[in-house]
Amino acid sequence: MVPEIAAAVGFVSGLLRTRGCVSEQQLQVFGGALREALTEHYRHHWFPEKPSKGSGYRCIRINHRMDPLISRAAGHIGLSLPQLYQLLPSELTLWVDPYEVSYRIGEDGSICVLYEAKPHHQHHHQQPGSYGGMLTCKNQMMLGRASPSKNYIMTVSS
Repeated sequence: MVPEIAAAVGFVSGLLRTRGCVSEQQLQVFGGALREALTEHYRHHWFPEKPSKGSGYRCIRINHRMDPLISRAAGHIGLSLPQLYQLLPSELTLWVDPYEVSYRIGEDGSICVLYEAKPHHQHHHQQPGSYGGMLTCKNQMMLGRASPSKNYIMTVSS
């Protein structure tokens, strides 16, 4: 659960960082508060043997309404709701599941994986560098939406 939460916290902190109006010190406090909140929130809702179980409960969501866990963590650094709405996407879904953390920006955006690990036995360590997938998605988002073109969908369904 630790690496999954770390990936989620790092992602949200990264979104706040890109706008440049939150100091590194504030980000540290925010990240710590969010990590604690998620750890507490997920405590009895984490099933490595059934990763999708409880996924909706664990999902962090901003859909023109701020996720309470994010707003509470932001409260620790004095960020108000209006400020959060300016800093974060108005539609963001972040799924934090055992072995996989993924997100979608916009309701029809594509899903990008932030963190992926193989279900493993205790003695097998997670490979470092699992953030590699994030950059490609970022680039795609910069270049416009990462969703497939209309024609692609037409050819698939015909």
